[in-house]
Amino acid sequence: MKTTQKVTTLDTFIIEKQKDFPFATGELTGLCRDLGFAAKILHRAINKAGLIDILGETGTVNIQGEVVKKLDEYANEILLECLQNSGECCGVASEEMDSFVAFDSKESKHSQYVVMFDPLDGSSNIEVGAPIGTIFSIYRRISQQGTPCTLEDFLQKGNRQVAAGYLLYGSSTMLIYTTGNGVNGFTLDTSLGEFCLSHKDIQLPQLGKVYSINQGNYNSMPVSTQKYIDWCMTLEPADNRPFSLRYIGSLIGDFHRNLLQGGIYIYPSTMQAPKGKLRLLYEGNPMSFICEQAGGKGLDEKQNRILDIKPTELHQRTTLYIGSEHMINKCFEFFE
Repeated sequence: MKTTQKVTTLDTFIIEKQKDFPFATGELTGLCRDLGFAAKILHRAINKAGLIDILGETGTVNIQGEVVKKLDEYANEILLECLQNSGECCGVASEEMDSFVAFDSKESKHSQYVVMFDPLDGSSNIEVGAPIGTIFSIYRRISQQGTPCTLEDFLQKGNRQVAAGYLLYGSSTMLIYTTGNGVNGFTLDTSLGEFCLSHKDIQLPQLGKVYSINQGNYNSMPVSTQKYIDWCMTLEPADNRPFSLRYIGSLIGDFHRNLLQGGIYIYPSTMQAPKGKLRLLYEGNPMSFICEQAGGKGLDEKQNRILDIKPTELHQRTTLYIGSEHMINKCFEFFE
């Protein structure tokens, strides 16, 4: 007689893990479930994007100086609505908004948490159906409960995150997240309408043979990074080289592949972006938290641990070298 394989849903998993937090009141549990619900709405919209007129550009430019896609705007609105209606967080900050939003309901003001998110990472991939995603990060507020949240609640070091994760909308829709006790992955079963545990306790392989970088910017990168790329391309069978270049143009897409198979993702400084292009709060911190929890590393170009950087502004930029520990260490051997 065959036994039925146990299916663990996201809601069940989150509730079971609540005991890992001695101070937990269920608020963080509810917040993670709210993000899972928002993900289902976005999954449905993205899969019907060409049918419901949310492809293309809005004609506006965001705080980053980037042209806003309709799907960017839609994703931002859905996340805002879900988080505001839940009453489980006191405010949010988004890559698409100039400033943070403090929720003014009684429940929200008494919440312990703030949420930051990149509503749609990899917007340039929308029109061609390549992988895109949502990145989120959760912090305990440092302002007084019962009052509106403040800017200081959002300008915390990444090592103070209580949870972070991302949603990948690709051949399947996946949710990867951590609360500081390992990394777990869930795949959306569309027949059930539930995220089900599919990747338990993910460990990033320390050796990989993939490097992810926009090599078109080679001539404007630091010489040290150029040297590492040259090394990656050098034929050396004994060292499993040359490595394979894989670059989707979506941080989530490239990071997710490397997380499961091993690899390094690099976004260095360039002549066009001397401070780097990625955002510390919405991309660097959450992805580095996930990476470290899976056994990897996340550093900036000066070899500072990303999670130890003190933010000074909501849309602060950073360089990012992230992935398998051995590959990160080898990369920085080329830095003077």
